Amino acid sequence: MAENVAPTVGQPRPPRGSTAGINLLASAGPAVPGPATSGCADAACTDGCCGSTRPVRDQAWLRASRIVRALSWFSLAWMTAEGALGLLAGVSAGSISLVGWALGSVIEGLASVIVVWRFTGRRTLSDSAEQRAQRGVAVSFFLLAPYLAVRAGHDLWSGHVSTFSTLGVVVTASSVVLMPILGRAKKRLGRQLHSTATAGEGAQNLMCAAQAAAVLIGLGIVSLFGWTFIDPVVGLALAGWAIFEGRRAWRGEQCC
Repeated sequence: MAENVAPTVGQPRPPRGSTAGINLLASAGPAVPGPATSGCADAACTDGCCGSTRPVRDQAWLRASRIVRALSWFSLAWMTAEGALGLLAGVSAGSISLVGWALGSVIEGLASVIVVWRFTGRRTLSDSAEQRAQRGVAVSFFLLAPYLAVRAGHDLWSGHVSTFSTLGVVVTASSVVLMPILGRAKKRLGRQLHSTATAGEGAQNLMCAAQAAAVLIGLGIVSLFGWTFIDPVVGLALAGWAIFEGRRAWRGEQCC
């Protein structure tokens, strides 16, 4: 025998045979929890590693991480050769911006080592490894800035004169061509992977290209017009840029 359900006081009794009573009971009962949501609107979840959501680590994500590791290995090899040749050319020419650029290549190599470490083995899927790599890349920016500022300030005050270097022109020109390609690729992959460390390394590659272009322009101006102040001014500007990028990397803003 079907059990009669008394309606709530003030509510009309549903007619027999209708489904209104069932609907009434369903609406009066406790709510059934639906599937969990991220609580993040689509617009807020598209900010790369600045977003609050964790990336979906599927096959595409893993493939991108392998590409990043390969690019960082390539960058490390390139920076080693570039740094050695640039340092030789800078010392020979007495150019602070060229020497600073060569030392910047060494520090960029350090950033490449950090990213390779980040995406090797079990660390590939580790959030804590990403955070440590992010801070390591930020520190690599901070290592470059004081050297550039002190040497540039000294040369600006003393009136030190740099000379033209053919080797310096060849090495820096190659970086003007290659580094933007690497930098843009790593910035894009950094957004895909939600990896500030990767995007920070890409920013260093772009900084290397800009620095190489500035060195080329500075060497040309010194050679043509004898304006010796250009070289240390370039060094000071690059020191400021290094601090700016280091702060962004430390706060995790590189892939925004």
